[in-house]
Amino acid sequence: MFNVEKYNGNSAEDYELVKKQLHALVHDEKNQIANLSNASALLNQFLNCINWVGFYLIDADSVDELVLGPFQGLPACIRIPLGKGVCGTSAKRIETIRVEDVQKFPGHIACDSASNSEIVIPMIKEGKLIGVLDIDSPEKGRFDETDQKMLEEFVEILVQHL
Repeated sequence: MFNVEKYNGNSAEDYELVKKQLHALVHDEKNQIANLSNASALLNQFLNCINWVGFYLIDADSVDELVLGPFQGLPACIRIPLGKGVCGTSAKRIETIRVEDVQKFPGHIACDSASNSEIVIPMIKEGKLIGVLDIDSPEKGRFDETDQKMLEEFVEILVQHL
């Protein structure tokens, strides 16, 4: 059984704990949907001031777009072309993108009008893009360098089990 420990408010320490929890959830499970589902639920429970967390995956039928994967939050855009919006741009560039104010991001795709900031981390396995982790917040400037570094490490752990 998964045991949820309390977070103490120190961002770096809390992220270390959530990474350990992720490893405990996925270490002996190979099913991609199960692992992505638990990872999105874990982040949704862990992160404060967010309104959406989930994954967009490279579509096997069309390598030019991302398709919605497991997530927590309101219904979302189903398909995002590579190079479009924050998710598609992150996927195309294969780099993390942190946006303090999504209204100022050229071509932002507004799936939820309550979202004001966003972070998107590409998921790379064996040198290939397999998708992105997308997290939205109603708070402008919600994500900082610590969030970026620790979420990139979270994604690295997760990708090892996909």
